[in-house]
Amino acid sequence: MQQCRNPRRRRSAAAQAVADEPTSASHAPDVLDQLQFIRHTMESATSFTAVPGWGMVLLGITALATALLARRAESQTTWVLLWLGEAVLAAVISLIGMVRKTGSLAKLATSIPARKCALSLAPPLAAGAVLTFIMVEQHLYAVLPGMWLMLYGVAVITGGAFSVRVVPVMGICFAIFGTIALALPASWANGLMAAGFGGLHVLFGLLIARRHGG
Repeated sequence: MQQCRNPRRRRSAAAQAVADEPTSASHAPDVLDQLQFIRHTMESATSFTAVPGWGMVLLGITALATALLARRAESQTTWVLLWLGEAVLAAVISLIGMVRKTGSLAKLATSIPARKCALSLAPPLAAGAVLTFIMVEQHLYAVLPGMWLMLYGVAVITGGAFSVRVVPVMGICFAIFGTIALALPASWANGLMAAGFGGLHVLFGLLIARRHGG
């Protein structure tokens, strides 16, 4: 009532409100930046984002090189040993790539999403190792490429549930590819390994490097 009776006070209050508007507007971008930071922090806490894109490309290239060497293998045992050596090399490349992207081995080891991803990857890969031993002992070499591709795909799907969306998609492609490989002749084995572990890794590695960094 006092302000309504005094025009001078009304003008002063209106001027103060106008003066406050730019200040509120200037704080709006800061609030949006804080919200985006909080959202990014929450996403990082629940998903494993240290998937190495360029490391995956390198992994695919080494798989293609192994396929060229495996074509000249003198025995099935040598062929299996070459691809098992490639699997070990791929694991080392992946670990180095994740450490570089994370910043340190300690950060990677203490990351909760990384632990969840690793625990989800382990069972299908362990099953693949056991089945590989049994199939080699039974001389079922023709089944190995399809089994490797399919179980690797399953491992990536389960581990990718705690990572960026493109990772489980890659796993689905590997699983489908492996299922198809089981129905193809044994003479296609090396080509299937090259196309799967080589081609798919290069393709998805480039995609991950572009969208989520190397």
